[in-house]
Amino acid sequence: MTLIFAHRGSAGTHPENTMTAFNEAARVGADGIETDVQLSKDGEVIIMHDERLDRTTNASGYVKDRTLRELKTCNASFGFKGNWGKEKIPTLEELLLWLNDNHLLCNIELKNTLFLYPGLEEKVIQLVRSYKMEERIILSSFNHYSLVNCHQLAPELETAPLYRDGLYMPWVYAKAIGGSAIHPNIRAAPDIIIQACLSMGLPVRPYTINKPAEMKRLFQLGCSAIITDFPEKAVEIRKGFQMK
Repeated sequence: MTLIFAHRGSAGTHPENTMTAFNEAARVGADGIETDVQLSKDGEVIIMHDERLDRTTNASGYVKDRTLRELKTCNASFGFKGNWGKEKIPTLEELLLWLNDNHLLCNIELKNTLFLYPGLEEKVIQLVRSYKMEERIILSSFNHYSLVNCHQLAPELETAPLYRDGLYMPWVYAKAIGGSAIHPNIRAAPDIIIQACLSMGLPVRPYTINKPAEMKRLFQLGCSAIITDFPEKAVEIRKGFQMK
């Protein structure tokens, strides 16, 4: 069965990377969530996609220049349409605590391409281990050096390189950096590449799959998982396939 990961929670219908979006993903029957982590000025692991606060909150400037206390005063629903009230920026620890109460998988993307955030890998791994979440967590990043570091620090954790451009024989590349799966942009993952990876035993979880036709095609292919802003829609379409 193709698993459904809710991209930044139910980011198509709820303010992204907030506990409201994660709760919605769980409510609609997603199998997992995808989220992003960075470090605050005082070294706390916080959940935010953009390096800047401008797009999704009522604040401006870089995440790295604010302490956790300052970040907690931001309204994380500010950039989303509709009136959601105030949504706080969650920490990774808050998310892991929430995951204790359900069975969802969680793909944590390390946002360390623009800024390297020294120590981010160690802090994320320490938190995952402290909550005994090793079997439910996937670490991904566009920074593949960071993923090699993660694999060396915690070989028990699954790592998966994110990439936007075509890779030659990605099943060979993933293995070379200790990866257990690949998370390609769908434009870099034609059917023939997905099928080749699956035949080599390498899970493929493309992003960001929001069109129903694309969802249907990937379900039909038996793709390992999809990452989508609209998990409710994806769950409905998958149910239709299972009923056939």
